[in-house]
Amino acid sequence: MFLKTAISSKEPFWTYLLGSFIIIIFNVIGQLPLTYFMIENGISSNSVGNPMELLRSLDKNLQLFLLLFPFLVGFVGLWLVIKKLHRRSLKSITTIREKIDWNRIIFTFTIWAGVSVVFIFGNYLLTPEFYEWNFNFKNFIILFVIAVLLIPVQTSLEEYIFRGYLMQGFGKLFHNHWAPLIMTSFIFGFLHLFNPEVEKLGYGILVYYIGTGLFLGIITLMDEGIELALGFHAANNLITALLVTSSWSAFQTESILIDVSEPSLGFELIISIFILYPGFLYLMSKKYNWSNWKNKLIAKI
Repeated sequence: MFLKTAISSKEPFWTYLLGSFIIIIFNVIGQLPLTYFMIENGISSNSVGNPMELLRSLDKNLQLFLLLFPFLVGFVGLWLVIKKLHRRSLKSITTIREKIDWNRIIFTFTIWAGVSVVFIFGNYLLTPEFYEWNFNFKNFIILFVIAVLLIPVQTSLEEYIFRGYLMQGFGKLFHNHWAPLIMTSFIFGFLHLFNPEVEKLGYGILVYYIGTGLFLGIITLMDEGIELALGFHAANNLITALLVTSSWSAFQTESILIDVSEPSLGFELIISIFILYPGFLYLMSKKYNWSNWKNKLIAKI
């Protein structure tokens, strides 16, 4: 079983706390280029400004690159933690299968990318007044290269940390399935607390973030690996970055569309948490013949 991988190892739980701290340090190091550009931009404009104003004054493609670069450095930190601190392989926090199942990653990426495209352009066709056409070939090509190369790194790092590394770490601590699932979902949700979406939509959006973490955690435990979560998360962030952005979202991109509507939390929350996620779980359960839901999600290890 996926969580037993950590329990059978000899390292104590505090090594997971140390490993998490090391990964954070690497992520902070990766933020130095962003800090430099923001300081330089603030000096050149003769205005200190607040960090968000300085960030938004940068070119959107440069802005996206600088926001994603820390995840690349953080991935190096994760790899070092797994290899040197825990003396394990990256595969051990990825799956119980003999090798990483790329077909699973590609399948879930394709399914959720398709759902996202239909949802975004369907909404555009129904309410075109809520969108502005933003397509610029040169800017979009640069965005496409940055997004395709770095957004999967960002989403994969998050999945490796929360659904892989910490899920197994908490499994070692609590010796059950439900506590790691709950703990990682809440930590994942609350780490989005300082996103600009929270300021715009209120704390209710944390229900969406925590619910998404719970959904990805269930997929991981039921499938005994993070491959499905890797594909889903990459599709979710990549397609959104390429197709639609807004003035209040965390990633400001040179996307095809700009959402200019007044955001509301209720509709998106209901559609995602109560319709799309359960439907996706049902599809995966049928394709991969999931069984023993109670044992995999609640039982002791």
